[in-house]
Amino acid sequence: MIEISNLWDFNNPTLSEQRFRQALEQATGDDALLLQTQIARTYGLRKDFAQAQEILSALADSIATASPEVQVRYFLELGRTFASATHPPEAQTLENKAQATKHNLHAFEIAKAAHLDYLAVDALHMMAFVETEPSAQLDWDLKALAYMEASPQDEAKKSEASLRNNVGYAQHLLGRYDDAIQQFLLSLAAHQRAGNVQNVRIAYWMIAWTLRVQGKLQEALEIQLRLEQEWAADGEPDPYVFEELEQLYRAVGDTEEADRSAEKLRQAKLPQA
Repeated sequence: MIEISNLWDFNNPTLSEQRFRQALEQATGDDALLLQTQIARTYGLRKDFAQAQEILSALADSIATASPEVQVRYFLELGRTFASATHPPEAQTLENKAQATKHNLHAFEIAKAAHLDYLAVDALHMMAFVETEPSAQLDWDLKALAYMEASPQDEAKKSEASLRNNVGYAQHLLGRYDDAIQQFLLSLAAHQRAGNVQNVRIAYWMIAWTLRVQGKLQEALEIQLRLEQEWAADGEPDPYVFEELEQLYRAVGDTEEADRSAEKLRQAKLPQA
């Protein structure tokens, strides 16, 4: 089976589509089907869910005889066209949620039976995007985390950082800030082991965000200021850091620095020429 992870750049779905289509020129059988499911996903990431569904619809007759991995990925991507992180609130209709639930759980059952643990975890984690209440999101996040922890497969373990972030985020929304920080710290450690600098910074941002809400302003400020410097050194200022810095400075009564951060935020959000 073709290795699709080497073709993905989730920050650039258009480039990813180009790579998948180039690989598709030489692919046959299950590889060709697999690549087309991922092409559909690139459209979902660009919020063109109708095009994603059209691509998947063309594969429907071939899926029953495809390999378990292809079947799982097909139903995962179909589920994502009805509910995902990129869907706007108005898309969260009962019908769309029902469709997403049906396809996600079908994907999970196939993955579980085929011992494709990393895909089973993905299917469970997608259910947290179907739900809109933090308590329900947390339930699904914890199920996905438990499945990952019980798996002996290294591929499944790669999802630890994102799963712990999701658990922490839901706990934050529920006001369980100490629990949230504990999960964010575990997410941070997993990202550090993986060596992705940008993800490490995001994990630190999540920790500082929660510290601010707890009233631990100086601790939060120190982290955000360090993140500001690190992003600036890479030439990639992060608007979310400026947003937090503005709130932190206003909370400590430093209006001048708060206004300065607000201006940096405005500049960072300006459209690029």
